[in-house]
Amino acid sequence: MTEDLFQYLWKMRLFNQQGLITTDGEEIEIKKVGLQNINGGPDFFDARININNTLWAGNVELHIKSSDWLLHQHQHDASYQNIILHVVYQHDKEIFNNQGQSIKTLELKNYIDNTLIENYEELKKNEDVIPCAKSIGTIAKSIINTQLQGVIVQRLENKTKSIERLLAENNNNWEQSFYLQLASNFGFKVNSIPFEMVARNTSLNILAKHKNNLLQLEALLLGQAGFLDQTLFSSYAKNLQNEYEYLKRKYQLNFIAPHLWKLSRLRPVNFPEVRLAQFAALIHNSSHLFSKIIQTQSPQEMLKLFQISASSFWDNHYTLNSQSKKTEKVLGLSSIQNIIINTVVPFIFVYGKQYKNEDMSQLALDLLEKIPPEKNSIIEMWKAIGVKSENALESQALIELKNNYCLKKKCLACSIGYYILKNQ
Repeated sequence: MTEDLFQYLWKMRLFNQQGLITTDGEEIEIKKVGLQNINGGPDFFDARININNTLWAGNVELHIKSSDWLLHQHQHDASYQNIILHVVYQHDKEIFNNQGQSIKTLELKNYIDNTLIENYEELKKNEDVIPCAKSIGTIAKSIINTQLQGVIVQRLENKTKSIERLLAENNNNWEQSFYLQLASNFGFKVNSIPFEMVARNTSLNILAKHKNNLLQLEALLLGQAGFLDQTLFSSYAKNLQNEYEYLKRKYQLNFIAPHLWKLSRLRPVNFPEVRLAQFAALIHNSSHLFSKIIQTQSPQEMLKLFQISASSFWDNHYTLNSQSKKTEKVLGLSSIQNIIINTVVPFIFVYGKQYKNEDMSQLALDLLEKIPPEKNSIIEMWKAIGVKSENALESQALIELKNNYCLKKKCLACSIGYYILKNQ
């Protein structure tokens, strides 16, 4: 028995509540277990306990052993003066408050099914990434969905913090903040940091001044990325280089070091030069992009906003100096869906939260429900143990579940863990 488990069993009433008596023989009825306190002080506030037909309202303290009261020095702490009930797993010592008064004690050892403890220990000692991997395939989809619905909101709330920091940095300028986040996403994890560095070194205001000239947009982005700081051979690449030299002097720009970009194990279509050219095309084809996004109501409309391709030069190139078989460098469907999942949806969610627009926050969840699930190693791992995601909402939730619950063994905070604990 651990303290965490004991508090959980009390909170969820996972003990036999019939025939409860205090250690001195008084009958007890639990009307309300109280509100769990995660800070200093008694474990549960505002409990309602009927003791010998007298209703008491106040705080409850839990310990594995009664003597832990003394171990934690509660007898000297005024915060524990008004404890109405001391709940223990094992009663081994009579205890008193700081005024020397005896405290009513309830021993729960004989009211708890040992199977609950065994199930919990089985989860805790399991070394699988997903502790309940051997059991989860037998659990009803409705129970899993209950956990996923709560977890997806937590995931969006976690992403909210970084977006709120961006907004604070940019004086609540949504377009500039969205531009920075979008740029980071265009790097698709491998090159997210250098892509964001380029965006931070090249403000959206500068790009907006050259919005109608795709050559200049490419020159600005590829130049700021350091890819024009080399000997170039084609006339188009040299034009980009000349344009950048002029614009760099005009705006007093500084480019990032080219070695920051990663190319190993990247498919050619994901090479940073191609992605930068596509990013230039997106800026060229759109203005006030975030304003358009919050007016969009469906995934189909959203997809159209990002259906772009790099300029014709890139049809035969993956880098500035190497030619390739002719292929139009369009931003693929899976890439667009990735952008919607990881940039558009969190921004819409935060926008709805900040302006108290529940419809906008709901739109974020609706978009995830209408987008196919992601394909990655985490989703494949869940699939292998019998948990399939039907859409991006579920795949995002499963990623959050694995990272912030399963890896941390937070089974007691999970409704799936609760079901296994109670029913396994």
